[in-house]
Formats: sequence, structure tokens, C-alpha cells
Amino acid sequence: MIPSEVTDPTHGESEIAPPPPPTDSEHPETSYVLRVNGIDRAVSSAWIGESLLYVLRERLGLAGAKDGCSQGECGACSVQVDGRLVAACLVPAATAAGCEIRTVEGLGTEEEPSDVQRALSSCAVQCGFCLPGMAMTVHDLLEGNHQPTELQTRQALCGNLCRCSGYRGVLDAVRTVIDERAERAEHIERAARTAAEPPRIPQQSGPSEGDA
Repeated sequence: MIPSEVTDPTHGESEIAPPPPPTDSEHPETSYVLRVNGIDRAVSSAWIGESLLYVLRERLGLAGAKDGCSQGECGACSVQVDGRLVAACLVPAATAAGCEIRTVEGLGTEEEPSDVQRALSSCAVQCGFCLPGMAMTVHDLLEGNHQPTELQTRQALCGNLCRCSGYRGVLDAVRTVIDERAERAEHIERAARTAAEPPRIPQQSGPSEGDA
């Protein structure tokens, strides 16, 4: 008997078996929770192959990370996952569930941007497309190295491509952040030393000869 046929034992007639119901195995869906900038964000009915960049931009509305090349070459989509700088376009979003994700939106707020964001916003740029990725790279660099040399800064930024403005303004901005943080740390340390010093008691003079 042909495998696709079934026989009715009552009538002895054969008929074509109905095809199996369609499946969505080619594009399986999943749901998960991403912790982004300290907030749990639910992602429902998402294709399991969606990149972290796509989910951040299209599902969660966080458009700071840019889609420059989709190959992990330009640095425009840089984010931190568990404190590690990654190209979001290469990370399957579902694999980042349970991780701490930080995007450029999480560095500061509109009312109070971070010092890195403020410094980079003053750069003379043409389009600014690459700046969010550079901000994440600079933030990541300064987290691990509080006093990087210009060479170290250049090495950190070598994965962030800028096609129109160049890097001089970015390097100057990084230097500004380093100097401001050093000055602020020195001020805090000086204030702490002053607070730790015992209060001075005014010295009293001894009795004069006329008082004897």
C-alpha cells in the first residue's frame, strides 16, 4: 500500500491522507526577559535568531546603538553585556537573557548626561552616527583604565569606524574626561583629609606679669 494512502476497513476504499499541519520550525519563536540599563524588559514571540541590536532597536525602542555594517566591523552598535564590550549585531538576543546589558542610553539621562557623553557631544562632527558606539567604547576603556595614554585610547577606538570627521576631536574629549575625573578625585581626597583632621583648639596665651 502506498504510504500516503489509508484504507477504510469498513468500505475497503483507499483515500489520500491529509498532509501534516504546517509548522513554524524554520522560524521558531521564543520569549525571554532582557535586563537593559537596570530594567527588566520582556521580549515576546521573537524569532530566536534575532540579534541583540535588532531587539534593542526594533522591539525595545532603544535606538542609540546603530546598524552600520551588521558584521561586527564598524563599532556603531557597541554595548556592554555583563561588563564586556560587544558588537550587538553579532549577539543573538536570546543568549543575553539573564545578563546585564548597558546601552548608550544607560550612561546618563537627558537631564544629566554622563561626562563621556558631554565631552563627545562637544566634538565637531558631521553626522554623529558613530558617536554612540564611541561613547560605549570610551566608557568601557575608562572603567578599566582611569589614566589611559593617547596610544591606549587609539587602540581602544580602532574598532570604531568614523567615515567623515576623524578622531582628533574624540581623543581630545577623552583627555578632557580624564583630566576632569582626576581633578574631581583630587578634590574629594583633599576634602576627606580635611574632614579627618582633628579640630584645632585656639592656643591660649599664659598670664601676663600684670595679672600676677
